[in-house]
Amino acid sequence: MKKRILCVILGLIMLACAGCSGNEKETTTAPSKSISSAPASSVTEKKAETTSEKTTEAETQSETATKAQTTKESAPLNTVKIVPSEAIKNLLPGFSYAEFKGDDGLSAFLSGGGVSSDEDLTNFLVKQVLGGKAGPIFKLIGGGCSTLSVKNKNGGYIFGRNFDWKRCNGLALVCKPSKGYKSVSTVNTDFVTTSTDYKLTDDILRFCALYAPLDGMNEKGVCVSVNMVFDKGAVINQQTSKPDLTTSTAIRLILDRAASAKQAVELLKGYDMHASFGYVIHFAICDSTGYSVAVEYINNKMTVTETPVLTNFYVTPSKFGIGSQKSVKRYDLIMDALKKNPQMTAAGLRDVMKEAAQSQLNDYSTEWTAIFDQSAKTVTYYHRGSFSKGYTIYL
Repeated sequence: MKKRILCVILGLIMLACAGCSGNEKETTTAPSKSISSAPASSVTEKKAETTSEKTTEAETQSETATKAQTTKESAPLNTVKIVPSEAIKNLLPGFSYAEFKGDDGLSAFLSGGGVSSDEDLTNFLVKQVLGGKAGPIFKLIGGGCSTLSVKNKNGGYIFGRNFDWKRCNGLALVCKPSKGYKSVSTVNTDFVTTSTDYKLTDDILRFCALYAPLDGMNEKGVCVSVNMVFDKGAVINQQTSKPDLTTSTAIRLILDRAASAKQAVELLKGYDMHASFGYVIHFAICDSTGYSVAVEYINNKMTVTETPVLTNFYVTPSKFGIGSQKSVKRYDLIMDALKKNPQMTAAGLRDVMKEAAQSQLNDYSTEWTAIFDQSAKTVTYYHRGSFSKGYTIYL
């Protein structure tokens, strides 16, 4: 039974690595350069290059819309305020809400040196919730996502995130740790509900979900999202004397302990990164001052590049454009919208993310869109392309 519970926990962890939807090709078309592409990185990059690469990934998504409606915003936000609940609360089919209060285990996790593999993280979580150990049993496909950081017309900054994936169950999780910043994050719980015969209590589900966030924001206004990069043959597996992090535990670290995007970057510099199951990922990180960066790992060296937009290819200048072919269109669409409207309302940002969203095809779509207000400390979720009604969480 303890081995079966691994499918639950490792499934959550691996989804955080992919953080995206249907399989995509590596890019053969160079995207437009970022508005703010000057690197501020631990690895100096001076010249941008565009590289064409082949891929064997099958395309499963329909083509993204080619034009964003950026000159005219649609109806104002129509949202429902989520009321805190002790139990996991179903908001609508495929999306739920929960809270966790107390010790989230991060201090114990970090003091033990972190983990360098999915199996080690699984063992840590299984020990926390069951007192046992298990080995890895999991297989996962990849996909694509989009993010945008932009100045809010009403003051401050806002951050939009599309999570593109196969049909799944999302969970918005508010964490109120005994030590650390309060945060809200989003988790795909498919493997919790479908791949185990272990009787999962709400407490077990909430605790495991803490270590599998795909995106989120803390009470300081720091936002983070993980997206995949399609770079065949590349790996992220740093091997130094530093303690270790995997993809999802890095997000938990940022949400719990970073008061700014720059501090989030400094935190990541203190750890060796190990991307789950050999997938290549990058992080979009931004804060309430408008500082927005992509953190990437090139040949196991961390780079930091200022950019307001991130999809599924590298923005590090030396490898700029290598990645998903379909994500180039989404990137250019969002960049064009940003150039036309360097300031947006939350409704305007929602409309841009709507244009960049992926239409449902063979059970693949944009499963959720999150609009984070980094000054008001709210997040509004739209589910599976339904943008007429949102669900808002107040931190």
